[in-house]
Amino acid sequence: MSQNIVKQDYKVKRSDREKLANQRGMVIWFTGLSGSGKSTMANLLESELYKKAKRTYVLDGDNLRFGLNQDLGFNEKDRKENLRRIAEVAKLFVDAGIIVLAAFITPFEEDRKKIKEIIGEENFVHIYVNCPLEICEQRDVKGLYAKARAGEIKDFTGINSPFEEPQNNDLIIHSHIESQEESLGKLLQLIESKIN
Repeated sequence: MSQNIVKQDYKVKRSDREKLANQRGMVIWFTGLSGSGKSTMANLLESELYKKAKRTYVLDGDNLRFGLNQDLGFNEKDRKENLRRIAEVAKLFVDAGIIVLAAFITPFEEDRKKIKEIIGEENFVHIYVNCPLEICEQRDVKGLYAKARAGEIKDFTGINSPFEEPQNNDLIIHSHIESQEESLGKLLQLIESKIN
């Protein structure tokens, strides 16, 4: 990091923005295999929070790779940098008093810990969308599992790259056995106690 940079201090603080928005800024991070239902649950939760006049924004892996992270590939180094950048962006949103819903595979515990450090434990809620690999493969909503099995995608999580089961979760959603309504109900119960 350059020694010629100085952090600027502004008059309007996070607490001011949160007061204006009548909510607490925070990050709700959805982890799970591709096809587990992370983006679906983030989308459903955002819709419900919107109905309650909450200011939200969804950060999604594919969407960010069209812009901010378009220079990154899928090797281990780039995947770590992808998550680091997303955590830093989410941290800015929290400072703005926004509720961030982040949907990313995030397969390694080391990266999950780093993300929580960047964002701040007090601002971070971890949701594990748990779905067995075989169910995710049956869904294969993006056709990625088939490509990985055919050798067209290397280092694909769950096939030829590991997914480390998250140990420190605020909530586990079992998307293969729970209805979306049931999962959403659990999410709302958890989140509403934290954002007001």
